Amino acid sequence: MQLALVVTLTVAALLAPPASRLFAAGATAPPGAVAGAVTGARPAADDDTVPAVGRTWPVGVRPRVPRGWEPPATVYGPGHRGVDLAAAPGAPVRAVADGRVSFAGRVAGKGVVSVELAGTGDPPLRTTYEPVRASVPQGAEVTAGEVIGTVEAGGSHCTAPCVHWGLLRGGTYLDPLALLPPWLLHRGPSRLLPVLGVPLP
Repeated sequence: MQLALVVTLTVAALLAPPASRLFAAGATAPPGAVAGAVTGARPAADDDTVPAVGRTWPVGVRPRVPRGWEPPATVYGPGHRGVDLAAAPGAPVRAVADGRVSFAGRVAGKGVVSVELAGTGDPPLRTTYEPVRASVPQGAEVTAGEVIGTVEAGGSHCTAPCVHWGLLRGGTYLDPLALLPPWLLHRGPSRLLPVLGVPLP
């Protein structure tokens, strides 16, 4: 009975839409959560859906988000086209999902790594990370959780060191937090669950 309940709750959590979409639909975000809409900086592409293919955070286990995604009202309007994740200089930066490195180099003096995510349509979803000193070359195939670089000490637009994490489909900016499934987005501390017939010590 307990096992069936655990399995049911796990399946329900995995199939639920990412929190960023729930909040965009008008629900109130719980304290500490980051809310965002799913429209991009440009008119929506033919497919602006974001599959929850992420298997890890780009930095840390559950990093602090100093600033969330704030899509601009117009193409050139003010906003924040990604999310900022608190991260110390030298910290490893990981690919959130399987894909191919489409760019690894410097843009306006900042280190940038972009990864096209496998199996996410045409054009594919593309994640960007900056300021990051790349440890992978352009064209490299990477897997979820693989280190693609380290956080650079300079070049951040945050008041404290951070990584700016972006997501695009073509020229349309999307909420990168939508890549993370609910179990990863809201993961709390690990808990031991009892096994049928075996009491916990």
